[in-house]
Amino acid sequence: MKIGLIGATGYTGVELLRILARHPRQPEVTVITSREEQGRPLTAVFPALLTLANYDHLIYEAPELTNLFGRADIFFLAAPHGVALTLVPPLLAQGLRVIDLSADFRLKDPTVFAEWYQPHPAPELLSEAVYGLPELYADQIKGARLTANPGCYPTCVILGLAPLLKAGLVAKDSPIIIDAASGVTGAGRGALSATSFCEVQDSFKAYKVVGHRHTPEIEQELFALGGRPFKVAFTPHLAPMNRGILSTIYVQPELYLTSNKLRDIYLDFYRIAPFVRVRPLGFELQTSEVRGSNFCDLSLFFDFRSGLIKIISAIDNLSRGASSQAVANFNLMSGYPETDGLLLPPLKP
Repeated sequence: MKIGLIGATGYTGVELLRILARHPRQPEVTVITSREEQGRPLTAVFPALLTLANYDHLIYEAPELTNLFGRADIFFLAAPHGVALTLVPPLLAQGLRVIDLSADFRLKDPTVFAEWYQPHPAPELLSEAVYGLPELYADQIKGARLTANPGCYPTCVILGLAPLLKAGLVAKDSPIIIDAASGVTGAGRGALSATSFCEVQDSFKAYKVVGHRHTPEIEQELFALGGRPFKVAFTPHLAPMNRGILSTIYVQPELYLTSNKLRDIYLDFYRIAPFVRVRPLGFELQTSEVRGSNFCDLSLFFDFRSGLIKIISAIDNLSRGASSQAVANFNLMSGYPETDGLLLPPLKP
């Protein structure tokens, strides 16, 4: 299997290369692109990848379509939002398969996409693209030409809510409240004063408190799970750490549930999901327990005083929230076991 990686200088790009270097099927990375680093060796930009998976020969190229055709069987697009809009249609037209890590093909409704981003130049592909969350869409991913890798916050939140929604246990006319904190790598590798060490270290802040672009993606998938619209109050926060997301989700249940019954619902829903770990009751999650892995850890609490269910969900934003999830989708699209190259313990500490 030959792989092309478009956008190989960001954090998600280098994380993809790190994971693929240990893949048991030994896929061959044949082309990597970057306008900024064009002409430079990969291992000069990322010396940590030296001697891994025959990466030493890879040279960054400009992402010109005529140079990409015939070079790979499947392309990962780890470029900023908007880039895939112009690259994906011609790649598909050449019979190639694509896993897009941006938001360009996650939303199904072109009107909603235009409201939150811009008018979509290939709206017919929005309905074809498969949302790449294996726990929910593994069968569709296997046959997909185009897989839209979920966002990091939506992955964390949707996995936390899916069992409750599927069971119809979320109260009607009650908002779902989500407080989520992410590491600084979620802002990308570019130099920004707002995410510099001096601004972030020893501080904690909410950002994009109203109107974060992951909101319609979350609501779209909650609708698909629960069969009716849900309104979420989603507030992201920036935490002084490199990587990780911890989400605290507050839900008004449709009926009274004991803590044991609540956990049983989750255990049953994820009984064959290799990368979701439902922790024991009362377990206090930490992002350090999933760092560098494809795991999503869940911990459940029933707050008797408020009557609310509290769901704590933890992932690594670069791995499960982007690159390792993309590899899981690659595995499914290639006919491999979903777990290939991903059954690694989290980094500790």
